[in-house]
Amino acid sequence: MLLGTQRINDQNHLEIGGVDVVDLAAEFGTPLYVMDEAAIRQRAREYRRAFQSRYPNTRFAFAGKAFLCTGFCKIVEQEGFDLEVASGGELYTALQAGFPVERIALHGNNKTDAELRMALDAGIGYIIVDNLLELERLAEITVGRERPQPILLRLAPGIDPHTHRLISTGQVDSKFGIDMQGEAALEAVRRASEIAGLELRGLHCHVGSQLLDMEAHLGAIGIVVDFLAAARDQLGLVLPVLNIGGGLGIRYLESHKPPSLEEFAAALTERLRAALRERDYPAPELQLEPGRSLVGEAGTTLYTVGAIKAIPGVRTYVTVDGGLSDNPRPALYQAEYSILLADRLGDEADSVVTVSGKHCETDRLFPDVRLPMPRPGDLLAVQSTGAYNYVMASNYNRYPRPAVVLVNEGQADLLVRRETYEDLVRCDVVPARLA
Repeated sequence: MLLGTQRINDQNHLEIGGVDVVDLAAEFGTPLYVMDEAAIRQRAREYRRAFQSRYPNTRFAFAGKAFLCTGFCKIVEQEGFDLEVASGGELYTALQAGFPVERIALHGNNKTDAELRMALDAGIGYIIVDNLLELERLAEITVGRERPQPILLRLAPGIDPHTHRLISTGQVDSKFGIDMQGEAALEAVRRASEIAGLELRGLHCHVGSQLLDMEAHLGAIGIVVDFLAAARDQLGLVLPVLNIGGGLGIRYLESHKPPSLEEFAAALTERLRAALRERDYPAPELQLEPGRSLVGEAGTTLYTVGAIKAIPGVRTYVTVDGGLSDNPRPALYQAEYSILLADRLGDEADSVVTVSGKHCETDRLFPDVRLPMPRPGDLLAVQSTGAYNYVMASNYNRYPRPAVVLVNEGQADLLVRRETYEDLVRCDVVPARLA
């Protein structure tokens, strides 16, 4: 499965963005995250074209939790996307990158007062309020400020998205959002409309991640438009913004068949228009927050093969120079990926092996992978690692986190340098009584 600008060159090596991955590994080392710039930009433009041709009043915000660094903020800005951040650290990254503050939105189910003040002081476009306590804290923090802070209220529409339980967010049993099944959501709208320091602009919902069909999104639209109509009829409020989050899945495996963006846009905008007509509600600005679906397939992780252990009649372990610290998703979600032997793509895939990492505990990354029999020094490429790999990386076992390289038209540029051992101890402190 080749993705984006990937191709097999005349040396039977994997090439991304016009650059041989063998050359990338030699220059930057492994493990290495490789981001395909052309694939990201093309995907962003496909999003805009698919939706805005059908529903012109659509805005997009990239969900920075999927992948974020200062250099990548520049691509997001250049492609006309807003930026959705989920912590003070992500907000700080955006501000350091010079991202336009009016195009930033802050998420989070338990924002600290420091994070809220940071957002207010910066003058960001939206704070997406997750609960009633946050509303009351904002009521206090915004007293005396000159500019009312625009907000959206995040609602939990009670939709089961049929994805892994740890990445489901829109159902009743979720820590995210204000429950729509009782009176809490309508009370939140009423209260938000009364707070002088806030400007309630609309509603937000997000049903889950890595969704390979549109059922949950379509169901949520009907529920939330019903609620918009109820807020109008009972409170006299017409809210001009509807944000339906992100969640569209990507191809981790050949068998994964997410809807195309054209199919996704056609179904969602048709459902939205029909729901608005049924309730005689004026068309709001539609907002979407793609994260994984924008960058996931544009990322590839490169590893170098080390020790190989064959257990007759059981399995063959192929160990790579990374693992749990640079990709925790197999351990967290039993995530599966497509794997290539990147320096021998022309060889016959005649072996089944288990790719394991070098960390303590099992660190079994990818079981039962069909490949040409790897040899020490070979290069493995793991597909679709552009989302939730770099951002979830850790220093487990005190391994430095890998570099991130951006490739495009034969050029490779660092987005994030590889950590050093010096970086690992930079924040360590030895108390004087121990010295």
